[in-house]
Amino acid sequence: MELHALVDLINAELESRHFQDYCPNGLQVEGRSAVRKLLTGVTACEALIDEAIAWQADAVLVHHGYFWKNESARVVGAKKRRLQKLLQHDISLLAWHLPLDAHPELGNNAELARQLGLSVTGPLDPDERHPIGCIGRVQTPLTAAALGEKLHQILGREPLIIDGGDHPIETLGWCTGAAQGFISKAVVAGVDAFISGEISESTVHCAREEGIHYFAAGHHATERGGVMALGRWLEASQGLQCRFVDIPNPV
Repeated sequence: MELHALVDLINAELESRHFQDYCPNGLQVEGRSAVRKLLTGVTACEALIDEAIAWQADAVLVHHGYFWKNESARVVGAKKRRLQKLLQHDISLLAWHLPLDAHPELGNNAELARQLGLSVTGPLDPDERHPIGCIGRVQTPLTAAALGEKLHQILGREPLIIDGGDHPIETLGWCTGAAQGFISKAVVAGVDAFISGEISESTVHCAREEGIHYFAAGHHATERGGVMALGRWLEASQGLQCRFVDIPNPV
């Protein structure tokens, strides 16, 4: 498939033009003009690039790419090594951040709901023009410990649980990655629990004082789903050869 046609296809599907993001979405590093083999992963770290080189991939597609706002513009150290390897091997880098969080079928939050068997009842913040987080219900009420064990089994990472009381969990909100600050939105939504990837010191106090269970299930662990779903969609719709590589990350 022609590289720019692939980028245009994904941009259209994810409606990237609607998002004000922290990084450029779409083509970040241009390599060869045709794509047959597409390697996917969560973050465009050097280890993932090495996997792409070994597999002779034409392009790498990730959720966390490069060129974030407020980062240094200097091409030195790890940034230099990463870019050098991509350019030397003529491998393109494609990245979608918020658009891949928000997509209702292929997104990270949609995939987390599917994995956990949650029914989505609405957006976490109904006032957002393009909402990212979700609220929903579990099929049967769960204790905090039971939901924590379910997250552990599905994501392969034991979550940090902040107990918000002795109430069962029937309704919950979730937003993958570093969305621990969105716990305040979950409180306004009136749900029993909130799931995200990371945790801050203030998150603990908010959960305890507002009476809402909080689960820090891992930034990396909660955001594998989107790129995997996007890869499956591209295989099925475009006949691309896609391979997901998981570079372990405990955060």
